[in-house]
Amino acid sequence: MYYQLNFTLGPVDHPHVLLIRAIEPVAGVDLMRDRRGSMKDTNLTSGPGKLCIAFGIDRSFNGEDLVEGSRMWVEDHHPFSDDEIAIGKRIGIDYAGGDADLPWRFWAKGNPYVSKPRVPIE
Repeated sequence: MYYQLNFTLGPVDHPHVLLIRAIEPVAGVDLMRDRRGSMKDTNLTSGPGKLCIAFGIDRSFNGEDLVEGSRMWVEDHHPFSDDEIAIGKRIGIDYAGGDADLPWRFWAKGNPYVSKPRVPIE
């Protein structure tokens, strides 16, 4: 129904995938509003499908190189200390059985752009 932004990481023949669930926009907010409509800024990119619409990400981005790419790349913006990051269970994957409870969801504590905030695992 919607596109999702996944980064494939890890060694060849043993990839790992990172789903980007939300992003705090730091530039281009007016264009994101044009793409998503009138709403609170914190709602523009607060979910996997929402952020793809806001950023104009579609199937044509499949296979983009995040290191040497010209259409999409990753930049350092704000370094987080360990105590600024919350860790919790993944969401929306009840079909995964016991793996659904693994602590593989990370977010910036208190960030209003986080999609579906959850209680961190202590």
